[in-house]
Amino acid sequence: MAQTNFSFKAEMWKRLKKNRGALFGLIVIIIAVLISIFGYIIAPDNSPNADLQTVEIQAKKPGYLQQFLKIPSGASSESNLFDEFITGKKNNFQLVPIKGYSISGDSLMANKFIDDDTTVVQYFSINQLTNGNPAAITRNIIIKKYWLGTDKFGRDILSRLIIGTRVSLAVGLIAVLISITLGIILGALAGYFRGWIDEVIMWLVNVTWSIPTLLLVFAITMAMGKGFWQIFIAVGLTMWVSVARLIRGQVMAIKEMEYIQAANALGLKNSRIIIRHILPNILGPVMVIAAANFATAIIVEAGLSFLGIGIQPPQPSWGLMIKENYNFIITHNPLLALIPGFAIMLLVLAFNLLGNGLRDAVDVKTPSAP
Repeated sequence: MAQTNFSFKAEMWKRLKKNRGALFGLIVIIIAVLISIFGYIIAPDNSPNADLQTVEIQAKKPGYLQQFLKIPSGASSESNLFDEFITGKKNNFQLVPIKGYSISGDSLMANKFIDDDTTVVQYFSINQLTNGNPAAITRNIIIKKYWLGTDKFGRDILSRLIIGTRVSLAVGLIAVLISITLGIILGALAGYFRGWIDEVIMWLVNVTWSIPTLLLVFAITMAMGKGFWQIFIAVGLTMWVSVARLIRGQVMAIKEMEYIQAANALGLKNSRIIIRHILPNILGPVMVIAAANFATAIIVEAGLSFLGIGIQPPQPSWGLMIKENYNFIITHNPLLALIPGFAIMLLVLAFNLLGNGLRDAVDVKTPSAP
């Protein structure tokens, strides 16, 4: 039995590798997972939620360069490496955009940037800027490049895009886990025991399926409140019906096979037959629908965040980024909204391509290409 499972997995991987679309999707997903894990390490703005705001440089185009004067705030920023890895590093400084500076004695004169045509002269004590080390004043002058521009609050689009990857993948993962768990349990019970159990479960499936997905998510979100975890549960609770119907049909087909009838004749418990002999043989279809549900969950979360009932600011979400910047589409900087939209499209496409590849790979009726 173990040898058979190993050979099936090897054959499935062989088929999957030959599917260029599925392989491309898998690579994109792996990159997205790595970005979400190491987000605060690779993001230019590693502050919590990448929420370092500089309103003077709002809505700047990709590649924008700006000079800043770094002013210590004196606030404590004690945090360990684990906290910085998970939630980012709290800033103990303020960045003031400038268009040049000069040093005179123990003072620094800076031309504070207001807009492209306006500056204001401000004076700063060098001793206060450098904490009593005037020789290190050049460390307080930094130049930042915003590779994808800034949003309407002057935040780095690239950093928020990177940190927002966590939200999209987390919503997809938790929603899929909830939907797969509920779908497998209810679908297996309905398909194996039939009778009144099947009728009750399928009645619940039909009622849930008759309600439009977005309306059901709205109702659950309104009942549970807006927030990070609420959106996970709301999306997951709306996606289990398709899993349950699939599992029910698979279990009904496998239940009639000879080895299941032999297990029943030997007096094995129903729970053991379902868990040990039926479910392992339907993992292929489960993997396919899990990939499809992952893509659906990302789209639903983005839509809810765009409508204002999903992820709440300042936490970055790709849907929320589109909402905050969509008005720039018809003005001078459409990329502010198009970039997160493209990220959603690419990740959803990757999961759909992987799902299609898994469907072909687990279909043993399809001959393998030489």
